[in-house]
Amino acid sequence: MKLCLLHSKPILLSLLPSYSILAAFGELETQALQVDYAIWAAQKAVTKAKYEWEQAFTLMKELKLKPPLLTFRAWIWATGTISSRTLHIPWDEAGCLCPVGDFFNYAAPTEDPDSFENVENWQNEHAKDDLDIHHSQRLTDGGYEEDVAAYCFYAKKNYNVGEQVLLSYGTYTNLELLEYYGFLLEDNPNEKVFIPLDLDMHSLSCWPKESLYIHQNGRPSFALMCALRLWATPPRQRKSIGHLAYSGCPISKGNEIYVMKWIGKKCDALLKEMPTSVEEDKSLVHLIDKMVEYENLREWVKEASAVFGGEFGDNNILKAAYGVEGDNELTSLVRTKMLIDRWKLAVQWRLMYKTVVARCISYCTDIINSLSTQ
Repeated sequence: MKLCLLHSKPILLSLLPSYSILAAFGELETQALQVDYAIWAAQKAVTKAKYEWEQAFTLMKELKLKPPLLTFRAWIWATGTISSRTLHIPWDEAGCLCPVGDFFNYAAPTEDPDSFENVENWQNEHAKDDLDIHHSQRLTDGGYEEDVAAYCFYAKKNYNVGEQVLLSYGTYTNLELLEYYGFLLEDNPNEKVFIPLDLDMHSLSCWPKESLYIHQNGRPSFALMCALRLWATPPRQRKSIGHLAYSGCPISKGNEIYVMKWIGKKCDALLKEMPTSVEEDKSLVHLIDKMVEYENLREWVKEASAVFGGEFGDNNILKAAYGVEGDNELTSLVRTKMLIDRWKLAVQWRLMYKTVVARCISYCTDIINSLSTQ
């Protein structure tokens, strides 16, 4: 499929009126993420957006933009448009709007050929056909091609009539999808969950911090297992058997059981420290979906407060929704819907985080039981 690149008013008018990217998060939604590194990512995104807006404000005034377009809210809308709707082009780092091209929903790549954990399997699976290798190496399903002066999209499968065409924008975790696009995937094969590690674990590891994570299925990453196996080895033995840890090989049955117990206990403690449980988050998401059945937000908040308390304390939701002076009723309703949409995404993200952590506990328990019977 080839689509010509255009800039036009009709395209601008077809864009979403708001985006739920992290830069649009307020304090309520940010704290609702509950996990420190996710909260930090949201705060960083907001700070970055405000800094860029302040830097560009003088120029926007010189361009004589209308007052509504000078607000931070307008800047967030523009940021969301560029982040989530534009396509990469070689001559402008801001990208370009591409009619119809931004209509495709996202499909996560199921395997990253650049990952050291998958590269051997990937090469074996696709070595039969050079063409298959070429297409499998695409982490995105489109790109601007100068020889035809068009943005070209590629389907990796045959689609039936009426079937939705999905494209990959690249490999993203759920937090990254939330940051750049404003949505999440319930079943994201590229999800990465990070748990707090002691400083000495990082100092012993040669792996970058971003490689020390838990997979979506609950399995600790290759690098995380290497680092913890080495950490669990007595200091006087690390030099002689370190090569085993770095190659991904188990050092001993006792070492493996110790590591799995440590991860399991860490994950269990992490879940217990969370303000809400997995089941409470599931109930809260269900309750948010039921909001349409209520005549007004205050009635819904009253019932939710009786069940959950915490996040509804001191009427936090009402304050965030109606806390802007000068808004008329329609504006307040629109603002409330945007707030609830972002808040729901935050609750969904933390639910997915906790679900992966719980899966990790089950995975570690299974490994321990298996090793114990050998």
